Amino acid sequence: MVLGCLLARRGLNVTVLEKHADFLRDFRGDTIHPSTITVLRDLGLAERLLDLPLSRVPTMDAVVDGSRFTAVDFSTLPGPDDFLVFAPQWDFLDFLASEGARLPGFDLRMRTGAHDLLLKDHSIVGVRASDDQGEVEIRATLTVASDGRTSLLRQKAELVPVETGVPTDVLWFRLPKPQDPPPTTLGYVSAKGLVLTLERGDYYQAGTVIPKGRFAQLRAQGLDAFRARLASAAPPLTGVVGALEDWDQIKLLSVQLNHLPQWHRPGFIAIGDAVHAMSPVFGVGVNYAIQDAVALSNAIADDLAGGTVPEAVLARVQARRERPVRAMQRIQRFAHRGLGRVTRARGDRFMPRPIAAGAGVLQPLIQRTLAHLIGYGFLPERPDLCDAVGERPA
Repeated sequence: MVLGCLLARRGLNVTVLEKHADFLRDFRGDTIHPSTITVLRDLGLAERLLDLPLSRVPTMDAVVDGSRFTAVDFSTLPGPDDFLVFAPQWDFLDFLASEGARLPGFDLRMRTGAHDLLLKDHSIVGVRASDDQGEVEIRATLTVASDGRTSLLRQKAELVPVETGVPTDVLWFRLPKPQDPPPTTLGYVSAKGLVLTLERGDYYQAGTVIPKGRFAQLRAQGLDAFRARLASAAPPLTGVVGALEDWDQIKLLSVQLNHLPQWHRPGFIAIGDAVHAMSPVFGVGVNYAIQDAVALSNAIADDLAGGTVPEAVLARVQARRERPVRAMQRIQRFAHRGLGRVTRARGDRFMPRPIAAGAGVLQPLIQRTLAHLIGYGFLPERPDLCDAVGERPA
């Protein structure tokens, strides 16, 4: 969606395919980071986004072994984009769709799912898709796969990801907020478990970490045991865990970390989760995907305007984006080793007291470091604004 808007602003004709009739699905990526807000501000869209009903988060707190710890302070970043936003992804996608509709070259086709690639002389020249009328061929100078971690188009392009083992999975569910909710808290961590609580207005998009492959065993123990486990790990939620009345309310996210050794073929490139599945650690997946889109638009727009897609340009996009992606994935792998400790914890503490004391002393440094790491990443992208306009009236 972002790539489509960027290229359409450059005067190009872009077709974006979405196989569903709407965006109302249970997305996991609800964080819009400062780097993404800055991209939208560059495009004159930030203020309209921030007018939506969403949650601005200047800091990210965690409760570790019963003690509150401010791990991230985005106010240490340069303004004006010195905060993180929690917004349901369907609202964000609707917003992007409405902005795209203002651009003459932007064509969003709902209920249209791509299922194969069109080939000509060893180059990819478009897709075969299905819509309400049946089969349709859509030809394009450049075909971009952004169809997620189980990408069908990646498979059709014969690009195979390299998987990195991750020892944990995440269970996602909604919980109403308690009548007297605690301060905004990213998660509760202790020897009793880890529970995430992401702000969504009057409820939490909540989650808990489990050892990989243990969901069936957890279900066999019963829903009462699961609710008790949540309440023990996150005491402020004790009064609301009863809202979980059926296992159908609890969704398994099988955590993946992978990457494609090669992102592109002639006339084709993959971006986002289709080329590098990120783990939920730091919630950076959506933002790294958007940075891929910005880098690709900056690199290829002029060539597309001339009707060509030099594969050397696609290779440069991969070289530019691969470094920050792999660096973040290395950090995520390290973090997962720590999360694995939560699932194997013994005794009454997750964090030994000397480490907790050291973290308290270093808290200001940790807050600034994580604000930059999470808020910007390793190589934040800014769009080429050679033809951009400022904030436009609605």
